[in-house]
Order: sequence, then C-alpha cells, then structure tokens
Amino acid sequence: MISLLKDTRKNLMTGVSYMIPFVVAGGILLALSVLFSGSAAVPEEGMLADIATIGITGLGMMVPILSGYIAFSMVDRPGLAPGVIGGLIASNIGAGFLGGILSGLLAGVVVYYLKQIKLPSSLRSLGPIFIIPLVGTTIVGCLMYWVIGKPIAGLMTGLTAWLESMGTTNMVVLGLVLGAMIASDMGGPINKVAFGFGSAMVGTIDSVTGMPSATALSIMAGIGAAICIPPLAMGVATLVAPKKFSLEERNSGKAAIVMGLVGISEGAIPFAAADPLRCIPANMIGSAVGAAVAMVLGAGNPAPWGGWIVAPVAQNPLMYIAGTLVGVVITAGIVVALKKPIAEVGSAADSLADEDIDLDIEIM
Repeated sequence: MISLLKDTRKNLMTGVSYMIPFVVAGGILLALSVLFSGSAAVPEEGMLADIATIGITGLGMMVPILSGYIAFSMVDRPGLAPGVIGGLIASNIGAGFLGGILSGLLAGVVVYYLKQIKLPSSLRSLGPIFIIPLVGTTIVGCLMYWVIGKPIAGLMTGLTAWLESMGTTNMVVLGLVLGAMIASDMGGPINKVAFGFGSAMVGTIDSVTGMPSATALSIMAGIGAAICIPPLAMGVATLVAPKKFSLEERNSGKAAIVMGLVGISEGAIPFAAADPLRCIPANMIGSAVGAAVAMVLGAGNPAPWGGWIVAPVAQNPLMYIAGTLVGVVITAGIVVALKKPIAEVGSAADSLADEDIDLDIEIM
C-alpha cells in the first residue's frame, strides 16, 4: 500500500494529462457558444445550442477521464473500467473533481488487491479483462454510492441551510464565504450550493419595483466575480512564471483565460487536480477577497452567470471588473510564490505525457 500511494503525485499528473484535452475542447466550445450568443447564458436553440451541448458533453467527460487514468497509472489497464465508471458516479452524485480524484485512487487500491488474488490457471486469462474489472467496478461503485454519496448529500443540505441562516446583514462576511465556496471545487457540489443560493436571490422579484433587490444583485455580483477568478488567475500565473508550469499547463492556461472571461470556472480544474494543496487554497483566498471587494464597491449582477461577459449588464461594471482583478492578482501571486520551478519538482509533466502516450501505444 505504501509503495502504491507514494507515487500519488505522478498518478494525479497522469490523470490530469489525459483530462486536459477534454477540458480544453469542451470548455472552449461552451465558451464560444456563450460568447457568440450575446447573452450571459447557455444558448437553448439553434446551432449555438448544439455547440454548447458538445462542449458540456466534453466537460462532463472530464471527471471520469481523470479518475480512470489515475487508476490506470496505479494498476494499468484493469483499473480503467472501475476508475472511469467510479468517476462518472462521482459526477452523478455531485462529488465534482475531488470525488473523481478519490474514486480514481480508490479504484487503483481496490484493483491492486484484486490482482494479488491467485486465480486458477483456467481463469487466469480472464482476470485482467473480465473478473478484475467486473469485481473492481462493483466494489468501487457501491462504495461511491453507499459510503461517499450520502455524506456528500448531507453536507450539501447543511451548507444550504447555513447560507440561508446567515442573512445579509454583513455583506463582507457573506461575500468572503460565497467566494471561497465558489472556488473550493470549481463547479462541484460546494460551488453549486453557493451559485444556487445566489441564483435564487436574483430570481426573487420585488413586488414594488418588479426587479431583484439591490442585496440580491450585490450577492450575485460577488458570485459572478468569484466564478472567473480561478481560471483567470491560473492563466495569468502561467504567463507570469512559465518556468513553474509544464508545457501542458501553459497551454491549458491560455484556454483557462478564455473560459474565465465567460464564466466557466472548470478551466482551473487541471491546475487544482495536479497541485491541490497549493492551488485550491489560493483559489479560495483570491475568490473570497474578490467577491467581497466587488460587493463592497457596489457592483450588481442581474444575470445568474459569472465572468466578464456579464459586465455589460452589471451595475457599476468597472467595480465588478475591479473585484475580479483584485482576486486574480491575489490568487496568481500566491500560486507563483508557492510553486517551485518544474525542474525542482522532479519529473516534469511534459515528459510524463510523452511516456504515457508511448505506454498506451505499446499496450494496444
């Protein structure tokens, strides 16, 4: 077990290297469909709606691919089915990319021990292609649904009740909390609780004015700013300190900037998955401060969306953009300060990606 888990960073990087094309392809297509639609929402009809669906499908594959190739890195091909299916379950139960990392590691451990079982000679050839994937998928799937799924559902219910109980008396504290939640898992369950809270506030129309309240608009402005800070900050960090990122990450950084501008926080996930201990806290701190700054400066956002694409319809759009810039500077600064140059980390992700491709070709 110790020897299996000591290479966790390498296993995560393998999963990330295979996940990045799905994030880039899906994210950019979704971003372009929103951008060309001219509104801060996913288009619902016409060619742009079809392009958006393709993009959403690509992003939906992100967590299963991450999970599957983490398991693949740990135990080779027998881990693919339990890992990919476990990752899809993580998406379905709302566990996000953190659930995908957990399911990938879990699949790797389960399959590792299944491979230690001595099969009769008549069944040995069926082990890697039938018995191990079947039993491993069953174990991982049951654990994801019955052990991991229920606590996540309970946590989400508790977080929603907590946000509703906070009220709006202290907007700075509320902005800090919402911003940190949005950036904690970038499209995952905690993010969705905060986003759902803001969307519900904006959806509540004042009977006198016929518009959402100023408080609701301010809350959504903070959330909208927080949504785009992680991908924008990661993209900026790759430009400011390119030697601290692999070639793959630098390319992802360019795509992350595009996704951030149109409010797709998933653009930062490859960075968070590869280096969670540095990137996730940095994202949370920058997004928390950026959200609070946007709210304090009087920004308002009537659209249940994020990124700079909502700036044209926002109240005090310059203050909204200022909040995002503050958060981007903080997050990018923390990441650049904490990360070491790639040469000092060990094996660079550039060479890792090449090795993985070579290995895959040999197997096939």
